[in-house]
Amino acid sequence: MPLSAPDSSSNVGSAPSGKQPVAVVGGSAAGLFTSYLLARAGMPVRVFEQSSDIDPAARTLIVTRRMNDLLGDAGSASIVNEIRKFELFTDGRAASIILDQPDLIIERSTLIRSLSKYAQEAGAQISLGRNFRGLAADARKITLDLEHAAENRTEQFSADTVVAGDGASSRVAHAAGWPKSRTVPLVQAIVPLPKDMSPDTVRVWFVPADTPYFYWLIPESAERGALGLIGEAGSEARKHLEAFLVKRKLEPIAFQGARIPVYRRWVPVRKKLGGGQVFLVGDAADQVKVSTVGGIVTGLRGAAGVAEAILRGGASRELRELRRELDIHLLVRRAMHHFTQEDYSRLVDSLNAPAKRSLSQYSRDEALKVLWRVCISQPRLILMGLRGILTHGRSFGRANNP
Repeated sequence: MPLSAPDSSSNVGSAPSGKQPVAVVGGSAAGLFTSYLLARAGMPVRVFEQSSDIDPAARTLIVTRRMNDLLGDAGSASIVNEIRKFELFTDGRAASIILDQPDLIIERSTLIRSLSKYAQEAGAQISLGRNFRGLAADARKITLDLEHAAENRTEQFSADTVVAGDGASSRVAHAAGWPKSRTVPLVQAIVPLPKDMSPDTVRVWFVPADTPYFYWLIPESAERGALGLIGEAGSEARKHLEAFLVKRKLEPIAFQGARIPVYRRWVPVRKKLGGGQVFLVGDAADQVKVSTVGGIVTGLRGAAGVAEAILRGGASRELRELRRELDIHLLVRRAMHHFTQEDYSRLVDSLNAPAKRSLSQYSRDEALKVLWRVCISQPRLILMGLRGILTHGRSFGRANNP
């Protein structure tokens, strides 16, 4: 279902007749992709974004080639580099993985502007400077209360269907009765690329004393890259990042940051309110791979699934497949979340040629294939994972409660 190739025979379906416009709150990538898919199918769509223009904060991200499968030309505009190699480091050990198909480095702000353009060209209306204040449901519809910042007034908008694309701290989700998401801080610095580093290579360091996740250095060009980490507390994450920059002898050019939702279990994406319905997409639904805390591709898949559910009256194969994918990433995170430095050393040492080959062939968005083939090629990893789950796996879920 590439965005660049509209097709009336798409498996998303076509718009039911006689429907009120769908209200999409939030101009996120997931919200705008949902808007595009619905508008392309003939559904009237109105997007409400609190910012006065489509100019989101810059953030350098790495995604798999699956983004291109979903978006086609709309995603191409945001690609700034391609990655063909990963280098993994821990406690003096190192391993390299050559990718059969390149990963993509994208600029998030460019992606969102591109999706906004495609959504509007498909027929979606975007209303800027609208701050969501609340909602009310009756037997026929859902009414949104919106603050029009520029005109210093409030307005109302009624819809059969509301889509929450307003991020990890979604006000729409909270107003509709979903529990608050737990988030973790992402902090990264734009730095000059080290002279010994190729611009087609990502470096990853496992330093569990600083973070249960990892540090990364992602080249956005031959001249500079983004060095960052996911932490568990914002102030501590920034402190660790600054110390790591000093250790690597890298001078920051700029800093970027965000709060990323933590996937703990599948979040039901639909809730019926009175005579209407509310859907969650992207970060608002915790649709993030918790193994790596990456959410662009999974959020776009969630958007495709929600559009499919709206147009088909509830059924969505895409959402079922996405749930399975996210649950596998959760299993991996539970196994690894409390790994020690010694555990990571064993992990890197265990990456034999067949295991590396599996990691080369399949992307992070094919978690089941990766997990199955790596474990077949290196059974020792199964025992490491089981030990992590049995000794600390449950504490990951408890620690992530809001």
